[in-house]
Amino acid sequence: MKKGKLVTFEGGDGAGKSTQLKLLKDYLEKEKIEFIFTREPGGTEVSEKIRKILKSKENMICAECETLLYAAARAELVNEIILPALNEGKTVICDRFIDSSLAYQGRARGLGEEAVLKANELALKGLKPDLTFFLDIEPDVSFKRKGGADGDDRLENEGETFHRKIYECYINLAEQEKERIYKLNATQKPEKIHEEIIQTLKERKIID
Repeated sequence: MKKGKLVTFEGGDGAGKSTQLKLLKDYLEKEKIEFIFTREPGGTEVSEKIRKILKSKENMICAECETLLYAAARAELVNEIILPALNEGKTVICDRFIDSSLAYQGRARGLGEEAVLKANELALKGLKPDLTFFLDIEPDVSFKRKGGADGDDRLENEGETFHRKIYECYINLAEQEKERIYKLNATQKPEKIHEEIIQTLKERKIID
């Protein structure tokens, strides 16, 4: 059996990932294309509990603890959902993955990419996305578009400097891994972005 493909979506807060993921999910269901949809942190019972800890603004979490909690949630997701699905030849679509940790904890928290990758070795088991869509939009533009930060989300409430570092890291990653990371102009109309995503998935032979 042909091994499945892992497709991930990345971008800063307010980049439009949720909209594109919904459009893609609707398309795949309509075309009766088999897929598994999941998210980070989350996707499993344990990982969703970790998500609540990470997202709550009531929790003061140091950078190292934050990184390890994301890695723990990722380990559960990879073991329970992603690897079994890939081994069955299914396409897995994940809202965020290791690139988010590199951007948020590696760059914005200042831990460095190497330290974050080291902390995630056990969780990833050598797994890397086959294709990553990066929704490219300047953080000040995305925050204006969504009406500011989410009052209940701990990470979204970080300052402008924090989110600027995240954006710069994504830009750097996209330059370093042009074959894997497909950059989308997220200032376009959602329908236009969706069309580009479908076209790219077909060109990469991830969907027919």
